[in-house]
Amino acid sequence: MLNNRRNFVFRVSIVINIAVLLYAAMHLSSSSTPGVEWVPVTVDGSERSAEFRYLNRDDMRNYTDTRPPDSSVRILEESTSQKTPSTMPTTNKTTSSTASLLEAAKDLEKKLTGVMADAETSNVTVLEIDDEDALNPAALAYLRTLLQCNDKDMLAQTIQRGEYWVLKNFVRADHGFIQCHESITYTTHAGFEFLDNVQPLVERWMAPVSLAIHAPGADMGPTVNSIRYLRDCLGNDLIKQFVTFHVFFSHKHVPSSIPNPDTFLQTPYNCTVKPPYDVNANSTYMKAKSLLYPVNVARNIAREAAVTHYILPSDIELYPSPNLVPRFLNMIARNAKPLSTSSRPRVFPISIFEVGAKVQVPSTKTELQAMLKNKTAIPFHKFVCPNCHNIPQGQQWINSSETNQMDVFHVGKRRGKFVHWEPIFIGTHQDPYYDERLSWEGKKDKMTQGYILCVKDYDFMILNNAFLIHKPGIKHYVKNAKRDSLASRQSLYIKNIIMPQLKTLFGTRNGCAL
Repeated sequence: MLNNRRNFVFRVSIVINIAVLLYAAMHLSSSSTPGVEWVPVTVDGSERSAEFRYLNRDDMRNYTDTRPPDSSVRILEESTSQKTPSTMPTTNKTTSSTASLLEAAKDLEKKLTGVMADAETSNVTVLEIDDEDALNPAALAYLRTLLQCNDKDMLAQTIQRGEYWVLKNFVRADHGFIQCHESITYTTHAGFEFLDNVQPLVERWMAPVSLAIHAPGADMGPTVNSIRYLRDCLGNDLIKQFVTFHVFFSHKHVPSSIPNPDTFLQTPYNCTVKPPYDVNANSTYMKAKSLLYPVNVARNIAREAAVTHYILPSDIELYPSPNLVPRFLNMIARNAKPLSTSSRPRVFPISIFEVGAKVQVPSTKTELQAMLKNKTAIPFHKFVCPNCHNIPQGQQWINSSETNQMDVFHVGKRRGKFVHWEPIFIGTHQDPYYDERLSWEGKKDKMTQGYILCVKDYDFMILNNAFLIHKPGIKHYVKNAKRDSLASRQSLYIKNIIMPQLKTLFGTRNGCAL
């Protein structure tokens, strides 16, 4: 009901905008002196949404004769064919007041209400999408109205976060200002030795990436050089265009010097040398000092810096299926069931798989299904922790045919046999963050977030065609006495310290557990 109301308000706002434009047109036509005037046109109540510059009366007339490419306006035209802007008379007389225009708008609003009621009764989808792999102006307009999100800046800042110093937006992507509804940000994290994954990830994502890099002590130098190599030496500008890098480190391990991005970005990197991230992982400063990887600090830094409403917090070794961003946003813009009928908070889990070390990563669900059939692909962590990523109706998802658009395949819960599920999902900034007291080495680092989602009764809307593929190479469980000891201690900490706190803060719900 709420989403239908938003759709209605959006269409009414179009009518009011038309009235405002007509009033401005008459105002201009009454003046004998041509000039320049800026008229703000709003869809969502914000004057920054759009601005149109009118140089003379002809420009204004041309604009009022041009209908927005929105299917809602097509409905409006069909229902009010005698009162469209192109047929409304204009005059130099000022007796046609704003009041009369508002009366006309109210008349149009009444007609539009009837049209909307008919559309809702007959289950008609008012948004038409010809290309699922692109976002047309109508879809973007719907998204702006449906999401009601706030735009964010990308200022470079040096901030403290607990025991960590964070160089937020240390090296910014070249994509420029992005409105919050226009895309999805892939938020991820790494040490510099994992940055070989950036290129294949970005080539499939083709949208903003917010990447937090842990760079304590002497790891700062190769981190900066790795960023330079990624931006200068890979033969395309995708990383420059899409990836924003943040750098962080503990106050106990501050680097001896921090290069200035305004300086080092001006000097092309020597691309004849091997990539700075092509190193033995055991040779890093972090390993030499036996530091634990603060995985949830990194995740939260990358999340908070994302400028879009929707975010995909994920790991850098997980490569998304192509065209996921426009397909997902078109699905949101269509606002079909169950999106339009559920009132509970929701996230959108993505199915995850592994593939053999020597095979090509699949680009479509159909390709993935063939690989699952011939055993060159398997469900994620099948041989490590199958219950951690065993999704509701997982086998049915695998068996279902690929479709030409993205939809919700199944609405699941993190309860019952899925109580230990660690989904990776598209969500928003409103979702619970990760507990920064937990390390990667200690395991169960996402379980506390999962518990909160369960207690808050989140719907897990599993997407039909979207998937993530781990960097090629199927993982098997390998016993590690040191890590097992850390995991045991972290499990006790979660049980004895964190869990009682979560129950106090968020309560309990039958079936929810860590």
